Amino acid sequence: MLRRLLLAAAVAVTLAACDDAADQAEAPPPASPTREAVTHFGGMILLDHAGPRAQAHLKSGEILWFPAVSDLIAFTLLPEESKAVTALYVSDMATSTTWAAPETWMPAEDGFYVIDSDARGGMAMPEAVPFSTLAAAEAFTAEHGGRVVKWGEIPQDYVLGGPDEDMQMPMPMTHGEQHGSLAEPTVIELLNEPDATCLPGVVTTAATEVPR
Repeated sequence: MLRRLLLAAAVAVTLAACDDAADQAEAPPPASPTREAVTHFGGMILLDHAGPRAQAHLKSGEILWFPAVSDLIAFTLLPEESKAVTALYVSDMATSTTWAAPETWMPAEDGFYVIDSDARGGMAMPEAVPFSTLAAAEAFTAEHGGRVVKWGEIPQDYVLGGPDEDMQMPMPMTHGEQHGSLAEPTVIELLNEPDATCLPGVVTTAATEVPR
C-alpha cells in the first residue's frame, strides 16, 4: 500500500511539473505596435509617445499597451487589474537605436532598470529605464544620473508616489471600477504560480523629455 501511495505521489509531482513547463512554454512573443495600439489607461495612441514602452499579454489573447515602463509597474501593483497574465515585455534600450521609437523588446523580469535619473518617459514622469545588460544601464547613469536596480527592486513609491502624495491615477479604458489599495503579491510573483489567474492598471500623460 505504501509503495502505491509513493508511486501516486511521484506521478502527481511529475504531472504538475509538466503543467508548469507547458504554461511557461505558452508565453507569447512580444508584439510590434502599430498606430492601432492604444494605451490601457487614457486610450492614447502608443506610438505618439517617445521613450521606453511596455506590453502585457493576457490569457485571453488581449495585449495591453503602456507608454512608459512605470505605467506597467503600476499596473502590476494595482489590485483591480486582471492578473491573468502570460507575459510582460518592456523596451530594451540597450539594443534599440533611438529613444523616440525603441524597436526591441525583452521580458520585464530580465531587465536592469535605471531609476532616479533625469530621463522622463512617455508620460513626462520619472521613468524606470530598462536595459538588457548591466553595462548599458551603468553607461546611462554616467550620463543621466540615477541608480541601477532589478525588476523586483523598483520601489513602489517611485511609481505610485509616497503615502503623503496626492495621486490621481487615470482609469483604464476597459474597466469601470475605481482604484483601491495596493495588492500583494505582484504580477511577477503570480506568474511563477501555476494557478495564477488575474493583473493591475496604468498611468498616462502626454509630453516627453528625451535624454540626449
